[in-house]
Amino acid sequence: MLCNACPRKCNVDRRSSVGFCGVGEDIRIARAALHFWEEPCISGKNGSGAVFFSGCSLRCVFCQNNEISRLCEGKTVSDVELLRIFERLVDEGAENINLVTPTHYAPRLAGLLEKFRSPVPIVYNCGGYESVETLKRLEGLVDIYLPDFKYISSERAEKYSKAKDYPERCAEAIAEMKRQQPGDVFDERGMMVRGVIIRHLVLPKNTNQSVAVLEYIGERFGTGTYLSLMSQYTPCGSLEAFPELRRRITEREYEKVVEAASGMGFMNVFTQELSSAEKAYIPDFDLRDE
Repeated sequence: MLCNACPRKCNVDRRSSVGFCGVGEDIRIARAALHFWEEPCISGKNGSGAVFFSGCSLRCVFCQNNEISRLCEGKTVSDVELLRIFERLVDEGAENINLVTPTHYAPRLAGLLEKFRSPVPIVYNCGGYESVETLKRLEGLVDIYLPDFKYISSERAEKYSKAKDYPERCAEAIAEMKRQQPGDVFDERGMMVRGVIIRHLVLPKNTNQSVAVLEYIGERFGTGTYLSLMSQYTPCGSLEAFPELRRRITEREYEKVVEAASGMGFMNVFTQELSSAEKAYIPDFDLRDE
């Protein structure tokens, strides 16, 4: 079957080749463990049951997970093995099952989630570069969408992620996510049960881009939208061609974006301490799934 799961529409037979995402038909994962560094309503007290998938449909030059997104490090698991991993995470007390960078496996995961019938919420944690057609296959199977909205500038999207059409595809995808989950629902502990949280990573020397993203989100999706403004940018990889990205963001840069969100009337905003911009917060992709 030819793969067109993401907006790249490679039309590649992943049974015998790999797509732009770098992986074939078999599911590869790099880590499956309780994760405590998501938003408070996702990680909670017990941790999010995060499953990190190898490969990615984007080519972000600053990706802190480069070893799995670009190099595709990880191990192959069968459908049965992946379901057992989900079950094990639930048994360990996971607040949810958190599918991290699942885009290129979404059609396959849809079939698995139909079988799993999870007792905890399913989180679809993605870069925002999604196909609406693929997302529709997940309707009724995903409880919480956690997409990035990285750029509103096509030029910036091409420069940093090799995806000129990212702004359009991301906006369409989030609209579909909001259609599927129009209300944000929390339990008595403040844990999200259903809904959408849009993440935005503030990049150095890109605060005007961040403000433009917020303006767009407010106009299209409303200021009641849940936002997560991330200060955790950490220079990673080869950035010689991108000198503006070779440092962390400053306190003033982050404050500018947070203040802009407040000034626009956003009511539900998660923020971070600048101390989160440390490589110590990047998970060890040690194939841990015991």
